Amino acid sequence: METKPPLPPFTLETAKAKVQAAEDAWNTRDPARVALAYTEDSEWRNRSDFFSGRAAIKEFLKRKWEKELEYRLKKELWCFMDNRIAVRFEYEWHNDSGSWYRSYGNENWEFAENGLMMRRFASINDVPIQESERKFRWERITE
Repeated sequence: METKPPLPPFTLETAKAKVQAAEDAWNTRDPARVALAYTEDSEWRNRSDFFSGRAAIKEFLKRKWEKELEYRLKKELWCFMDNRIAVRFEYEWHNDSGSWYRSYGNENWEFAENGLMMRRFASINDVPIQESERKFRWERITE
């Protein structure tokens, strides 16, 4: 059986570790790597998109990072209980015309016993910014 530690039920320490692992993975912008954190039948809502399954997650992320160039993300633990975690996040990106955005949002996560995420519900808003207003300028994580 696949596992993705830390496993629920979460403590403050393990919830923070789970959030950091998600941030690190998403900042690779590698759809295949990111999708491995989700169950085969994981349910998603991302903005107004509703879908399920690891294959759909990979395709969604591929399209996302083809549009959201130089994507940089920061996640913060908001709260946790048992097998659920809520986070707030912000990320920056630009489109192919060079217009920059900062996206703000909240996610609700629910995990299976093996530590894979079985539900992810994200609400996100985009705010246009100038490139000079960027907060996140770290290098792409490749590990």
